Amino acid sequence: MSDPSRVIADLRKSYERDELDESASHADPLQQFELWMQQALSAELPEPNAMTVATVGADGRPSTRVVLIKGYDARGIVWFTNYDSRKGRELAGHPFAALQFHWVELERVVRIEGRVEKVDEAESDAYFKTRPLDSRIGAWASPQSQVIESRAVLVANAARYGAKFLLHPPRPPHWGGYRLVPDRWEFWQGRKSRLHDRLRYRQDGGHWVRERLAP
Repeated sequence: MSDPSRVIADLRKSYERDELDESASHADPLQQFELWMQQALSAELPEPNAMTVATVGADGRPSTRVVLIKGYDARGIVWFTNYDSRKGRELAGHPFAALQFHWVELERVVRIEGRVEKVDEAESDAYFKTRPLDSRIGAWASPQSQVIESRAVLVANAARYGAKFLLHPPRPPHWGGYRLVPDRWEFWQGRKSRLHDRLRYRQDGGHWVRERLAP
C-alpha cells in the first residue's frame, strides 16, 4: 500500500490555461469579478457560486466554511445564513471577513476582504420566499452550529415546523443575509513554473489601485 503522505507530496500540476495581464484586466475589480464569474458559469463548473467565508472569533481563532453567493453589485457580496451560527456570532463581535472563490478547472482564485453588514429585512424576506419549501422549513429546524443529540432532532424539528407552517413558513428572525463591502480584491491566475499572476486591488482615497503581487 502506498504512503498517502508521499503520494500527496508528489502531486504536481502545471498551470497553463490562461494569463492575467494588467492591460487586459478591468480597472474596476467588480467588473473583473463579473467577467470571471460569467466565464465560470459559461464553463458549467460544479457550483461556481460556492465560496469560502473566513471569520475570526473573540479568541482570535479563525474559522472557515463554504457558503453560496446569492448576489453581488457595487454595494458588495451577499450570502444568507443563520445569524446564530458560529459565523454569525463571530461577525457580530468582529464584523470583517474574507471570501475566496476557487475555480479549479479554470486555474483561478478570487479573494475578497472587507467589512460585513446585515442586509435589510426586506431583502432577506424577498430572498427567503424564493427558497424551496424544504429549505425554508430547514431554516427553522436547524439550530446551526449548536450541539445536538442526533440527526433525529433535525428530522423531528422539520416535521414539527412543517406541520406548523404548512406551505407558508415565514422567515425566521434568526435567519437572513450578510453583505461584505470589499476594500481589497485579489485575482489569481495559475501560470507555468509557479510564476502565477496575482493582481490586487485596494482602495485608496475612494479609488481602486491595481497592483501586481509576486506569487
